[in-house]
Amino acid sequence: MQKRILLVVTLVIVSFATPHAQQVADPNFNPQIGKPEFPADRGPVVMLDEAHFNFHTVEGRYKPFAELLRRDGYRVLPFRDKFSRDSLKGLQILVIANALAERNQQDWSLPNPSAFTDEEIKAVEQWVRGGGSLMLIADHMPMAGAAEKLGAAFGARWNNGFAMIENARGPMIFKRSDGSLASHPITDGRRADERIDEVATFTGSAFQVGKDARPLIVFGSDVISLMPTVAWEFKPDTPRVSVKGWCQGAALKYGKGRVALFGEAAMFSAQLGGPNRQPVGMNALVAKQNYKLLLNTLHWLSGLMRE
Repeated sequence: MQKRILLVVTLVIVSFATPHAQQVADPNFNPQIGKPEFPADRGPVVMLDEAHFNFHTVEGRYKPFAELLRRDGYRVLPFRDKFSRDSLKGLQILVIANALAERNQQDWSLPNPSAFTDEEIKAVEQWVRGGGSLMLIADHMPMAGAAEKLGAAFGARWNNGFAMIENARGPMIFKRSDGSLASHPITDGRRADERIDEVATFTGSAFQVGKDARPLIVFGSDVISLMPTVAWEFKPDTPRVSVKGWCQGAALKYGKGRVALFGEAAMFSAQLGGPNRQPVGMNALVAKQNYKLLLNTLHWLSGLMRE
């Protein structure tokens, strides 16, 4: 069984989770937005963290993320300061996508320390408590490990591994019809055209949430998390754990603020991966509603949706 799992994981890597050096943003991703939420460049400011060796940046792999939100009227800018009470003052929405500790910037092996100092975590927690909106995205190891302490400040318990379906390959599909995509203002939307019935994710990580959080994306009994010593290097004796009932997406109100947590980053990007430039993310055929999930999440974080 272990050898079979190893073979399946290898196929997943080749087909859908190509080495990070081969991932580039898809310049042709341009989904239809019937009516932008805000006039052009007049919406809330969304700051995307770029101060923590982030794997995804405004002009890099998260350019499709930024451009989609801009087309909805948001102002998306890079945030290049360390987190503090002063640097976060007046900020409306903060997105942290795949932050890394300095030692893991190029070396994706254990250990995977926090990308954030204790002082930064305290500053972010207090900022959200006071009314800020945070979107925290932490992909598979080492990114999950880098976000673990920050996630814990909001009741999330991250597993620093690779979440995937056992004995299968390809993206994971989460459906409203089977309960793996949960009902929430983010997934229900405010109108019929905002309703989401299915989303896809591409490996990523798993986390558990506290009682105050509401799950959005929930793993079934066939999903495991593999925890290698070096990213993508899986062996028959690589530790593994069932993550049945764990989340890959969740949301919670925290004090006066809001937090959206996701354990996968490509689902909100539009990448071309590998030598064949295979679509991975919102541009993939199996992920036609992913862009709605991103827009709805930002609408919820902006306070446009009531829980």
